Amino acid sequence: MKKNAKSEYLQIRISLSIKKKIQTAAQKAGLGMSEWIFLRLFPPLQEKFEHLVEQLAKLSEQKMAYAELHDFLKNLSAMEFEQAVFFKPKLSSLSELEQNYVVAMVEVAAHQKGIQVPTWTQEIAPLPQPYFGSSFKNLQLYLLAHSPVPFRRRNIFIDATIGERI
Repeated sequence: MKKNAKSEYLQIRISLSIKKKIQTAAQKAGLGMSEWIFLRLFPPLQEKFEHLVEQLAKLSEQKMAYAELHDFLKNLSAMEFEQAVFFKPKLSSLSELEQNYVVAMVEVAAHQKGIQVPTWTQEIAPLPQPYFGSSFKNLQLYLLAHSPVPFRRRNIFIDATIGERI
């Protein structure tokens, strides 16, 4: 876990019985109470998801970054997926297309795992203009009909998604 400089203070009031439960769980995990609570609120899977999204803006070879994000989302159980994508990742450094592509990948994975799509995905507006994974007109007609629904809703027309590699 990243060590961030601590500059803020948070105090909450809880019952003695809850405090004892937290102490016991933290001791069993070999952690302090604050660290145990922090890991419950921000699981390592969430950090991994955020890191993979950040890599899209940094890497010159985005196909590799998308492939790594694909594999990460595909290999998570439903419970792990919910933990990983519960909070909206930092998308501001990504282009509009990249933001929509990430959101569509999350939506497809949620559907495949039979769980609710994270609410933050609704905050990302679809692309104003269609994006096609190919410049060939004949192939674009195929992509219009065969792109996965979450990608089509976001005005992205491709042939491969979660479960398949580009």
